[in-house]
Amino acid sequence: MKRLGLLLVLCASPLLSHADTLRCGSKLVNLGDRTFEVMQKCGEPAFRDPVGYTVGPYNRRETNIEEWAYEPSNGMFTILTFEGNRLTRIERKRRQ
Repeated sequence: MKRLGLLLVLCASPLLSHADTLRCGSKLVNLGDRTFEVMQKCGEPAFRDPVGYTVGPYNRRETNIEEWAYEPSNGMFTILTFEGNRLTRIERKRRQ
């Protein structure tokens, strides 16, 4: 019986620590998704802020960086970072 419990914990642990997805209703947003895909799944963000650009060789602008913020859900803001139209980071912050 102990082995079954341990097996269930080991199988469930990747789901609990998996931080590169976001649930919007019944849909999942993953790192690498495009902005229009996230918009279709999660709707319009509460805030959209251009952050800047990545810098390539010789200080050339490479891709734009933008952050989207969604209103608190269970007291947590969700902040999505896009680089060059691709989702690169999902961050959750407690409302203060």
